[in-house]
Amino acid sequence: MNTHRTPPPAPSGTGRWHTHDLTLHPDRVVKRFRAVEGPGPYVRERRALTLLGRHAPGVAPTLLSSHAPAHAGDPPTLVMSRLPGTPLTERQLAAWAQTVRTLHAALPPDELARLPLRHGHQRDTVARVRAWYATTPQRALAPTVRAAIRAGMDWLDASAPGAPDAPAGIPPDVPAVFGAGDGDSANYLWDGHRVRAVDFEESGRSDRAYELAEIAEHVSARVPYPFDTAALLRRFPLTPAEATRLRDCRTLLALVWLFLLAHDDPALPRNPPGTAERQARRLCRRLDGTA
Repeated sequence: MNTHRTPPPAPSGTGRWHTHDLTLHPDRVVKRFRAVEGPGPYVRERRALTLLGRHAPGVAPTLLSSHAPAHAGDPPTLVMSRLPGTPLTERQLAAWAQTVRTLHAALPPDELARLPLRHGHQRDTVARVRAWYATTPQRALAPTVRAAIRAGMDWLDASAPGAPDAPAGIPPDVPAVFGAGDGDSANYLWDGHRVRAVDFEESGRSDRAYELAEIAEHVSARVPYPFDTAALLRRFPLTPAEATRLRDCRTLLALVWLFLLAHDDPALPRNPPGTAERQARRLCRRLDGTA
């Protein structure tokens, strides 16, 4: 999802604010990370491509080379193979689900146990939402957005994810998986035979419920072309504990997206008019159990 301490400009369904610059060649992609972001995104993506190349070859680009900065302020760089493919449509839901399952199960248990928690997991996200709420001028928001945010914060204060004793990492009653860390559907490419994944800047150890919530609640699931998130989620048999957690994680991430979309610059909008208001209604439906 790639959120920051204060809400950045909201991404559209086909793009996002960027922490990197891409140079596309016929056979390779050069990804230069912005030094201001620090080494985290570079380290996480390099580690993910290395591990996936070893344990699940073909599901992601092949890492060709990496260049850590030689001097402070220099951008770190990854060079990886360029994957052929086109954006997903609903006809590829089964293949998409298979790729997500492959990613989740890619690492042997011992390597997964050593993997750091993904960036932006539950506790970090809850803290970020509370910081946003404390610094967001509520009077500047549309009434429907303001009311939905207030309802969402009330839910968070009473929820399992928002509880003071919520686990810092993965709850003990759900299994750990490898998490790609970003639910943007544009990060999955259909090559005519299979779906493959790109963009692992936020990746790390996670759990299925949180990762599936990332996909289901990402704005790219609805803007500009909606896909059937329920049909996708039905392809993942979950334990009762995971199903309960999925509901909570979806509500939490719906609240995150409301903050992000509410900060779209009206002078330079990145989303269709009314996107924030639609997200406010979506959050309210999640809160009352109708979405």
